[in-house]
Amino acid sequence: MQTPAATADLKASVKAVLAAAGIAATDKDGGLAGEAEKILAKWFLGTRKVTYRMSCRFDEAAKAVHFREVVLEKSSGLPPPTLSVEVTTTSGWTRSGSRTDTSPKGGGTVDYGQTRNAVEKAVNDAGWTFDFEGGRMP
Repeated sequence: MQTPAATADLKASVKAVLAAAGIAATDKDGGLAGEAEKILAKWFLGTRKVTYRMSCRFDEAAKAVHFREVVLEKSSGLPPPTLSVEVTTTSGWTRSGSRTDTSPKGGGTVDYGQTRNAVEKAVNDAGWTFDFEGGRMP
């Protein structure tokens, strides 16, 4: 049995994983919160943005990390015509897959499980328990 890592070490490890995924993480209430704009399509009549948000709370007593995530889509005006390709797998609250949008003026890709899986691996490697809190906003 591995000795669990210190909270500060685990937090630094998770921050590094989030930075590698392009998510700017900030300290929030003893945990981390992050956000990244993954898809942006705009034209003269409006815009469409898809943002990935996450948060994790470190429970030192239980040696557990409580993780939440959400993908939000916002549009304003008349969104541009976009070709979207989405492949997803859902099991309980866990969603995996990706979405790619292509537009004449922008686009992008969001991977639903990439960040969650990377954070889960960092948490498990540190000897802590990963708790995914599906269905709850970060």
